Amino acid sequence: MAYKINLANIKDWAKNYDGPLFDGILCDPPYELGFMGKSWDSSGIAFDVEMWQNIYKLLKPGAHLLAFSGSRTYHRMAVAIEDAGFEIRDMIEWVYGSGFPKSLNIGKAVDKIQGNEREDLGWQSTHINRPKTENWDKSAQAMNHGKFKVEGKQGGGLQHITKGTSEWEGYGTALKPAHEPCVLARKPIEGNVAQNCLKHGVGGLNIDGSRVGVGADKTKAPTKRNNSASWFTTSDKTNLGGNDYVGRFPANLIHDGSDEVLEVFPDSKSTGGTGKITLDSNTNLGGGNNYFNFGDSGSASRFFYCAKSSKSERNAGLDGFEIKEALFNNTGLKNNGDGTERPQGKFQNHHPTVKPLALTKYLANLIKPPKGGRLLVPFSGSGSEMIGALQAGWEYVEGVELTEEYIPIAEARIKYWLEQMDKEQPSLFNV
Repeated sequence: MAYKINLANIKDWAKNYDGPLFDGILCDPPYELGFMGKSWDSSGIAFDVEMWQNIYKLLKPGAHLLAFSGSRTYHRMAVAIEDAGFEIRDMIEWVYGSGFPKSLNIGKAVDKIQGNEREDLGWQSTHINRPKTENWDKSAQAMNHGKFKVEGKQGGGLQHITKGTSEWEGYGTALKPAHEPCVLARKPIEGNVAQNCLKHGVGGLNIDGSRVGVGADKTKAPTKRNNSASWFTTSDKTNLGGNDYVGRFPANLIHDGSDEVLEVFPDSKSTGGTGKITLDSNTNLGGGNNYFNFGDSGSASRFFYCAKSSKSERNAGLDGFEIKEALFNNTGLKNNGDGTERPQGKFQNHHPTVKPLALTKYLANLIKPPKGGRLLVPFSGSGSEMIGALQAGWEYVEGVELTEEYIPIAEARIKYWLEQMDKEQPSLFNV
């Protein structure tokens, strides 16, 4: 298991690369949103067909590409990838409940222009489901759909609420961000898929290695018909009482497990239905037929889930690094209560788009070939995609990063997490 990080512009680096071909790509390019006026997020590199063509040439036929983008700009990146010669195979959605809407209060803006007075409703919690307090106002709660106010206090998750009377009251300009799309593309195969896999060692997705445990806790395995429930803790086939059980087929939806996301999905009761699966020629679940019954209920519990990166995960391995203010892209700024925002805090790892390691590991595992594998990580940033790939078992991972200050952070994080792997191999679904 080895890795390398290059300080370079990925477009130029890929154009001049003359080493062995890669078996896959996992990356998190700029979303091209012009975040906080930063030039790196408005360069157009993610939409650059020539850049993707340069990357395309570095891959074996049948190799997969995974690249994140923003909900407003995904289409332009996906088209650029397609125009470069890739086949668009799917779009994976990472859904979360922790985004904050960056929406202009049009009613308030209109009142400011017209000089209208606005009714002061006091301070309201930004957390709808926060437990009731002694200052909880039942009438306000009833009127504001589960919200409550605390008079005379600011901060601590509170925002100042006013109400106007213009016809534009209640109108805004944006929805709450709650997902990030990831393109799944593939370099065209030679011959058929099986022939390509045998010739080049790539071309398929690691389905069984990415199956999802059944049940809300992700550990309940499908049960043998008319038998008691069994449990497992990894995606691998697990021998339980002489029978092999596998999890659910991986889907193109990943969520963060938050109550807010789970509540969006309609709950469904178990149907008790069965399906048929052939595990191998020597495995029989009884009666000569390999039938199984998932027997679970719920909604989003059927999908792999992954929360956003925690502060401790971001900073692990960075003791002694300079602490800087972090301006997180897309969903990471806190509301000041007056329409403005502020950074979440100060971190050793101040990179604005840190993906959680459980997510990067899961995705790296999904496109990993059966043996070894060389993965390219353009826009490698603070190393999350590289760490996830190494944890997933890729034999060699190579990153390319344009911003020099992030490379020492990535190197230190990779070293730390590799040391943790040596101590105890983490579960793929340890989220």
